[in-house]
Amino acid sequence: MAEAQRQPDVIDTAPAFVQADADALNARFAGVDTGAMLTELLAGELKGRIAIVSSFGAESAALLHLVAAVDKTVPLIFINTQKMFGETLAYRDELAERLGFTDLRVFRPDPYDLAARDQTGLRWSYDPDGCCDIRKVRPLRRALAPFDAWISGRKAFQAKSRAALPRFEIDEGRLKLNPLADWSKEQLEAYIDEHKLPRHPLVAQGYPSIGCSPCTSKVGPGEDPRSGRWKGWEKTECGIHGEASASELPPGYDPAF
Repeated sequence: MAEAQRQPDVIDTAPAFVQADADALNARFAGVDTGAMLTELLAGELKGRIAIVSSFGAESAALLHLVAAVDKTVPLIFINTQKMFGETLAYRDELAERLGFTDLRVFRPDPYDLAARDQTGLRWSYDPDGCCDIRKVRPLRRALAPFDAWISGRKAFQAKSRAALPRFEIDEGRLKLNPLADWSKEQLEAYIDEHKLPRHPLVAQGYPSIGCSPCTSKVGPGEDPRSGRWKGWEKTECGIHGEASASELPPGYDPAF
């Protein structure tokens, strides 16, 4: 009998999700309650394939509460850039413990990257895009490697650049969920109050959007909630949610090396 021909091993490199999948999900869940949507997906087709990423910022409690109500075992990823406010780290521990998450995963920048590209720790002061890449974007890619999908806390009201934010989108071959995309600031506040969720301590001090301490400042009345991020730079995103904008030194700015 002729020996059966050996079939070569094939590695499937196709992305887990494509734009057509995101479009179908946006249509499928149009008008569906956020909690019901998360229940269906986290207990169904995305179970074991998804993580939630949280900055433990000003409004993080609402989304974390929604997810915890469905499945407390969903991996919860936090990127510690090593430039965070101490208040954020304490809030992370308090909130994750209170909501009962069982799989908090903390990722930090690669020390070799820091030694090669930010030895002084001052890259934020002259190249914020490069700093975000080292301290946020690269660690998140490592954190998301085991997953086909992830949950983001972005909201359309946060900035003009997010005005058309969909519930589902594709990011580097993964499905990204924005469950609060269509929530208003008022809805968030009401939800946090209703469920008596603890608030980030810096909110009361005038920080409606909280990131790394060197690049976060207070926001005045009537200003865009994210106007306190990277103030003085033509930059609105860290690079995790799309490409960071090109930065140029502000006029008269003397970078610290």
